[in-house]
Parts: sequence; C-alpha cells; structure tokens
Amino acid sequence: MEAIVRHANNRKIWLNLRDRFPYPYSHRDAENYLKHVVSMQPEINFAIDLAGEAVGGLGFVPGTDVERHSAEVGYWLGESVWGRGIATAALKGGTRYAIAAYSLWRVFAVPFSENTASIRVLEKAGFVREGLMRRSAVKEARILDQALYAFIVE
Repeated sequence: MEAIVRHANNRKIWLNLRDRFPYPYSHRDAENYLKHVVSMQPEINFAIDLAGEAVGGLGFVPGTDVERHSAEVGYWLGESVWGRGIATAALKGGTRYAIAAYSLWRVFAVPFSENTASIRVLEKAGFVREGLMRRSAVKEARILDQALYAFIVE
C-alpha cells in the first residue's frame, strides 16, 4: 500500500485522470480502493507491478447492453518510472487479457487530447485514433477535448 500512495500522490498524474482519482492521494484512499477492487467480480482492475512494487494501475469498464463486447481502459503510472515502456507493456498485456477474458471486440480509451504521453502509449500498444471529442470533459474548471482511441479485434 505504501508504494501505491507514493506513486499515486502526484498532481501531474491526477491532472490527466478522472476526478474520481483523488489528489492528494492518502493511505485511506489506497485502503478504500483496494477494498473495492478486491471485492469486484469479474476482476477488472490490476496493479502495474515492477519488481514486486505497485507503480501504477490499469482498469477496464466493461460495456453493457448493446456495448457488451466493448470496454473502456484507463491506466496511470508513477512518474519515477515514466519513459521506460512500462505503461505500453501493461496496456498491451492488459488488453490481450481483457479481450480473452471478457469476449471483447473493442477496447477503447479517451485521454485528454493534450496528454501526448498517454496518446503515445496507446499508439505504441496498437490502438488507433478514431476521432476527437471536442469540449467533452472538464478538469480543474478547464474545458478539454478528449481523443478517442480503440483497439479492435478483427
């Protein structure tokens, strides 16, 4: 849990995530998150592990009804391990796992369009840009565009 707090408690990370990811990130936040994900079935949230230490996270939001073969993916990685290909490797492996485990045909992500590092991770993991959702999000009272990336099983 210490590692999660150490890596997650970073404003630079929070600025590129949904508001439900807290900042500052406390021990209580980590405890609540771990209790929540351990109880979830099916398993859809995973730690990004580096040498036995949780340095980030990756999770899926499975679609329902007519979108039941799709899932949104989200991820974050501690700043101290940025630039090593870790997020790309986690996204590739996580996407393969989710496609097989949940019978998915589509996995998608919607990073803020100014988050060029995350966009690069998606592209290196085989995701393709499908469009731009203009003025689709608000973060810190700023209206932002989101890019739409998807990995499609043909």
